[in-house]
Amino acid sequence: MHRETRRKDRIITEKEARAVLEKAEYGFLGTVGPENEPYVVPLSYVAGRDNIYFHCATVGEKLDNIAANPAACFCVVGATEPVYESSFSTYYESCMVFGTVREITDDAEKRQALRDIAHKYFPKLTDKVDGAIADSWNRTAVYAISIDRITGKAKRKKA
Repeated sequence: MHRETRRKDRIITEKEARAVLEKAEYGFLGTVGPENEPYVVPLSYVAGRDNIYFHCATVGEKLDNIAANPAACFCVVGATEPVYESSFSTYYESCMVFGTVREITDDAEKRQALRDIAHKYFPKLTDKVDGAIADSWNRTAVYAISIDRITGKAKRKKA
């Protein structure tokens, strides 16, 4: 059961929401812990193949939360611009993904996700990626959030 969006004039299409997700720099993962306490953490990530991939250490609070409850929400904010048009406002674009988190245990998928993340953030250093992956392989976990539902909103300049 999902609440209906209040500002229907700001809803963007799924295709537009996916574009915001793919081009945003960082995102925020929301989980709920074993004690039913919410937890949000910023992440570097890459979106692809109907998943959002992120890497992390092999232990930590977010992983404890995922083990207790793999349901998650992931939010990104794309382009923003504060504006004054007879009142204060902001042009923005944002996207929210709802899904289930799972650890990537397949070596090929894990390696590809790490490559994709590295290429997103370090496109000029692609020759160093495989060495870095090999150096950190045993201390790096990779997780994927399935994109079960995606929504987006935006307030943009009128053409």
